[in-house]
Amino acid sequence: MTEEIPAALNLGEARLTKPKPKWSTGIALGLIHLGACAAFLPMFFSWQAVLVAFVLYYLTGGVGITFCFHRLLTHRSLVVPKWLEYGTAIVGTLALQGGPIDWVATHRAHHAYSDTERDPHNARRGFWWSHVLWLFAPNPARLTPAEEVRFAPDLAKDPFYRMLDKIPLLLQIALGVGLFLLGGWPFVVWGIFVRLVVTYNVTWFVNSAAHLFGYRTYDASDLSTNNWWVGLMAWGEGWHNNHHAFPFSARHGLGRKEFDMTWITIRQLELLGLAKDVKVPTPAMLTRALNRKRMSAAEDVA
Repeated sequence: MTEEIPAALNLGEARLTKPKPKWSTGIALGLIHLGACAAFLPMFFSWQAVLVAFVLYYLTGGVGITFCFHRLLTHRSLVVPKWLEYGTAIVGTLALQGGPIDWVATHRAHHAYSDTERDPHNARRGFWWSHVLWLFAPNPARLTPAEEVRFAPDLAKDPFYRMLDKIPLLLQIALGVGLFLLGGWPFVVWGIFVRLVVTYNVTWFVNSAAHLFGYRTYDASDLSTNNWWVGLMAWGEGWHNNHHAFPFSARHGLGRKEFDMTWITIRQLELLGLAKDVKVPTPAMLTRALNRKRMSAAEDVA
């Protein structure tokens, strides 16, 4: 399945019951951010711990979320060997943003209904809603378990992904124990709490800042923008207007100055024979999209 969601897979009729807040999610996020504050205490600081946090930030956020959950699993922009797909999916699950089925289904729903009432993190409701509130505030567009299966049937039928969807917290605890054995509480504070807070907010900026601030190269019915600082922090995900124009593309930084670290990684995998069927827009597609933007701008002036 690609990112294209059939019309029949809409969110259906209005919810039979009023949406409720997800207090467990809100409390957990608050505790994780509170735990990260321990990094300001000298007893929990070491440069080795900072290095551990950065490496895990790249692995879980850059490789796990950006490369695997987003470009590989959600949009099927490329094909890699199953061992590499599963391995990077485990790393993505360590980002503690939900399991692969949950994450992929939510993102496919976002593309199907981008910045409308059916978008789980509709940016038209404001920065803070699309950044974090949508995760735990009453949200009628949040997918039910049954809708997650309908939006991600390719993953839901795979026993490995069903298993990963059940154990994100267990994997995080195992990582925390390993870090404690390697470097004590400084490794835990920086490698778990600080790293999660940074990775969370960088991912959330793609939903918020990259739908509200920046420039738009291509015409789109949503609010997606190209945001350079989100592009740098999120390993190329900030070129979000490009992405919404060509969601199938493994490359998001389509302009000459749009640095896309994840695209560099994909090209390296391709050269090594570990990635194939890598999808990018053709020159004709890019020209047509630019022409549509110019025509739309001319109509607005007229």
